[in-house]
Amino acid sequence: MAASPLLDDLRAALGPDAVLTDPDLLRGHERDEADLCVSGTPLVVTRPRSTEEVAAVVRAAGRYGVPVVPQGARTGLAGAANAVDGAVVLSTVAMDAILEIDPVSRIAVVQPGVVNAALSAAVAERGLWYPPDPGSWESSTIGGNVATNAGGMCCVKYGVTTEYVLGLEVVLASGEVLRTGRRTAKGVAGYDLTRLFVGSEGTLGVVTEVTVALRPAPAASLTLVAVFGATAAAGEAVARIAAQGLSPSLLELLDRTHLVAIEAYRPMGLRTDAEALLLAAADTGPRAAEDLAELAAVCTAAGAEEVYAATDAVEAAALLQARRLAHPAMEKYAADTYPGGNGGLIIDDLAVPRGALAELLDGVARIAAECAVPIGVVGHAGDGNLHPNIVVDRSDPASLARGRRAFDEIMRLGLALGGTCTGEHGVGLLKRDWLAREIGPVGVRVHQAIKAALDPSGLLNPGKVL
Repeated sequence: MAASPLLDDLRAALGPDAVLTDPDLLRGHERDEADLCVSGTPLVVTRPRSTEEVAAVVRAAGRYGVPVVPQGARTGLAGAANAVDGAVVLSTVAMDAILEIDPVSRIAVVQPGVVNAALSAAVAERGLWYPPDPGSWESSTIGGNVATNAGGMCCVKYGVTTEYVLGLEVVLASGEVLRTGRRTAKGVAGYDLTRLFVGSEGTLGVVTEVTVALRPAPAASLTLVAVFGATAAAGEAVARIAAQGLSPSLLELLDRTHLVAIEAYRPMGLRTDAEALLLAAADTGPRAAEDLAELAAVCTAAGAEEVYAATDAVEAAALLQARRLAHPAMEKYAADTYPGGNGGLIIDDLAVPRGALAELLDGVARIAAECAVPIGVVGHAGDGNLHPNIVVDRSDPASLARGRRAFDEIMRLGLALGGTCTGEHGVGLLKRDWLAREIGPVGVRVHQAIKAALDPSGLLNPGKVL
């Protein structure tokens, strides 16, 4: 394939400013934040500004048989946005308009490049709320959140991205534009194509517009911290909270490794001698104080050594910020553990039934010892979704091998406990083999049939998911 005709077509469709070939910029678009996933150097990065321009990029690439890799903010943690050699990267960052906020219908219509936090701030001005809040919400985009079906800290009560996507505009591999879903509060017409595209990681089409459901802004939440001498005891507390029918708006776990890492990254007085910390919140208005007291009682009964409530909104916000710092803090922890730029993280993302959480935590500790690798655990304990962070030395093949073995052992344990290989980060490159094991041969054939129907040439984000 000759590069020049394709580049000429792209420049004619988008203008030269939106067709980027600078080598440094191409290298910057090779991968997302997933460590140790393969990536390639794209031929070109395009930045379309409209659905029509996205369709033009897809059609042009199709004419020359060139793969198209959609990218948003590249904050993903499974390699779903990694480029392949010679691909056209289709970046949606220039499509960042909030097109509509309708407080009567409680919906917003946005382009895929809108940053999650920007949407949240815009709807808050109208007394509304967009619940999905991934840890990267200040930089990740709605398009990327839709592509991976992102979760977040409030999902224990309010659910993940797919619960809030009412409709989509999608450019198919043919360049045709498909509209799915609805704007209404109810609607059951036809197959649920919207949910098919949510979580498809750019392998079935390129999302160019998203209609999301909004909620009334919740009452201010009350927050508590429970300190445990064993991670499994924290897991037991989560199971008891669920069994008693309590519904916290947030229920997060940080293990000792993360507490140490966060305190080193940004000191804030965290208990670094604790084996685990549960961060919980209640936002049910007049009942919030009563709900928080019930959560505290359950944690105490499960073996918490200390339980204390945030005294005001400032302290509560600081605790929440500590949780959001988990990823950058662990990146620094890995760098400090293996200096010289060699420290890396293999970030797992699995979910198990809440009743199996304690067993999973014990199992991760056992696997860390058996594989001789440091593993820190953080996650959305309230919905059984944990992120074991495996620390490796990139320069040491033996360390990498131990890390990959630990990753596989954790995956194997999660599935054996009735869990799933990904709770919110998606499959990307990191989990393809484990997805196949989870869904089985029939599930793989159905996935492949859907892919073949919508992308018969296999040009959309090749190599991802399956």
